[in-house]
Amino acid sequence: MESPRPSLAAVALTLAGIAVLAAFVLAVPDLRGAFEAAVSGDTAEVRGRVDSLGLAGPLLILALALIHAVVFYPAEIVDAAAGFAYGFFGALLLMMTGWLLSGLLCWGIGRSVARPLLDRWFGAERFERTEATIERGGATLLLAVRLLPIVPFSLVSYAAGAARVPAWRFAWTTVLGYLPITALAVYFGTRLEGLSLTDPLVLGSAAALLALLLGGHWAMRRVGRGGGAESPD
Repeated sequence: MESPRPSLAAVALTLAGIAVLAAFVLAVPDLRGAFEAAVSGDTAEVRGRVDSLGLAGPLLILALALIHAVVFYPAEIVDAAAGFAYGFFGALLLMMTGWLLSGLLCWGIGRSVARPLLDRWFGAERFERTEATIERGGATLLLAVRLLPIVPFSLVSYAAGAARVPAWRFAWTTVLGYLPITALAVYFGTRLEGLSLTDPLVLGSAAALLALLLGGHWAMRRVGRGGGAESPD
């Protein structure tokens, strides 16, 4: 089914929101520095920025998660920095909140602006394939793609919005599906100072990551063969 054509107001509002977000990044030096470090993959610099801000650090983490909606960088960089700064459980709660907000922002953009702008942003053929797969796969597919770090988080969220996935289904599959990957990245962040490849917990985490990748790949293939059924909201 062809997606509805977005209104000029919706497109203008979306572009204005992206412009405001960019201006905010440029106006706040610590945020700009942390953002540049995240894009370049410098975990230590992101960690230092977060650590130096004290009580304002969690706000910086949430801002970086929201920026990820429009600028892609390895999410694990921020997850690990949060784990180092706030410990496992505090960082996990903070990051899951941030990624849910970021995902909902992308979902809203995909739902309101729909295909024309996103086709140009990601490429029509790539976005069309992602959207069609999500429409066919239901909740099973949404959970599977969250388990695969090679599938861009924001692209899936945009496509889910454009495919008119219900907000509640999108929210719970995002939380449940993205929790394992986030927990592993946060845990590694808590171990950055004394990381050892012989640590049983590190080896167990690596095995868990491999299991997640295999499980997500299996679920994706199952949906691709038509085995995935639309789940209730």
